[in-house]
Amino acid sequence: MKKLIALVLAALMLLTMTACGSAGEDDGKYSIGVCQLVQHDALDAATKGFQDALTEKLGENVEFDVQNASGDSANCATIVNGFVSDNVDLILANATAPLQAAASATADIPILGTSVTDYATALEIENWTGTVGSNISGTSDLAPLDQQATMIQELFPDAQNVGLLYCTAEPNSVYQCSVIEGYLEGYGYSVAWYGFTDTNDVNAVTQEACDGSDVIYIPTDNTAASNSEAIANVVVPAGVPVVAGEEGLCSGCGVATLSISYYDLGYQTGLMAYEILVNGADISAMAVAYAPEVTCKYNASICQQLGVTVPDSYVAIE
Repeated sequence: MKKLIALVLAALMLLTMTACGSAGEDDGKYSIGVCQLVQHDALDAATKGFQDALTEKLGENVEFDVQNASGDSANCATIVNGFVSDNVDLILANATAPLQAAASATADIPILGTSVTDYATALEIENWTGTVGSNISGTSDLAPLDQQATMIQELFPDAQNVGLLYCTAEPNSVYQCSVIEGYLEGYGYSVAWYGFTDTNDVNAVTQEACDGSDVIYIPTDNTAASNSEAIANVVVPAGVPVVAGEEGLCSGCGVATLSISYYDLGYQTGLMAYEILVNGADISAMAVAYAPEVTCKYNASICQQLGVTVPDSYVAIE
């Protein structure tokens, strides 16, 4: 009888400990690791939108660990490996390099990308169907490249040579250049590629692009965005207009852009995170989403300096 009572008491103690442990482990709070490639307006806005969406949905029950990789892919790997060690509930990979690092770091923790142009290129997926099919989904910042080519033709119909300025280390930039090249050639432009490897040769390559181009196109490129002032210091004195892939880049060195809202893109990604974390949505079946709207915008200051006139329908970048 004493043995039976002892066993019952031991079982009750074990149940009590287990219940306490469960309450501590599952307290209704969600931990999110955010790896952002580099600090600039577009990526900052995407992170802010993501945080705002989840905070509106979850209030104090969500915690963010936001870390910036300072443009270094190796830092991305270190950051996301730390998130995996901390067993966060979800990882936000803001830009291509963080997405690639997160994909290599875990096959279990849900990963949402944002500010990623083409997931098939970033993750080397053949026969792309719209979903990654694993623990990864997210949003794409790809604005319609055919419409961006049309913008160039609309603003500069008499130009002959278009230079594509991009960072060779960013596969999504290479993808965008390859796509828009076909559209530009369809308008009769001669297209040349000008790739820089990092911040050290931006000035030299930009000058080379100016020397060979009537107009320069820069895709959504994080390295270019981080060096937009340096690019402006070359293209404006040279009198060569830049059409940019996104608003933040255009505000630094461009005359016009067909741009998405990176804040809205991040917000949309936050809503996807909520569905995964709270409603149990299957991330492997989640299609990569795109920005719902694009807007023709212009940089009034640089347009004035270069004597570029845009249609009345264009919106000035504030």
